[in-house]
Amino acid sequence: MPVFRVERNKGYTVMSNHHLRNKDLTLKAKGLLSQMLSLPEDWDYTLKGLALINREKIDAIRQAIRELEQAGYIVRSRERDERGRLRGADYVIYEQPQTPPALDLPTLENPTLDNPTQEKPTLENPTQLNKDIQSKDPRITDPSITHSIPSLSPPPAGAVAASPPERKGSGHTERR
Repeated sequence: MPVFRVERNKGYTVMSNHHLRNKDLTLKAKGLLSQMLSLPEDWDYTLKGLALINREKIDAIRQAIRELEQAGYIVRSRERDERGRLRGADYVIYEQPQTPPALDLPTLENPTLDNPTQEKPTLENPTQLNKDIQSKDPRITDPSITHSIPSLSPPPAGAVAASPPERKGSGHTERR
């Protein structure tokens, strides 16, 4: 008797079991990675595009994407236009993690020089005041201006409080 076989090659996805057996990933991250691996390469892999085909909202999908990035299943690089402005992000999705997250971080021996991120810029050499500059303005170097700065500590016993300096200037007039 003849045997008939039906070959089904549509609607199936062949993928590695690695991420499904990774105990460090949450079920949400495993499911999202499985779904992303099942989608065609030209599909819209944006957070909005993934939210359209899932019940979860964009924030939950963003959290799973970050988890997959930290585990090495997704590698993100920043895209820039011809003027150097950030244009977007390019994501590469892998069936198996590419590098451990700790090795991907910049170190003193291996600094990150290309495409700095704009998320939290740091100032390497912040502007500092030069305290050695001498002013030619006599009002600034005159000690009589600073000697009347009030102090929070009580005067020593037997000391007489000094009277404040007399103010003279165009804004004050004397009364007689």
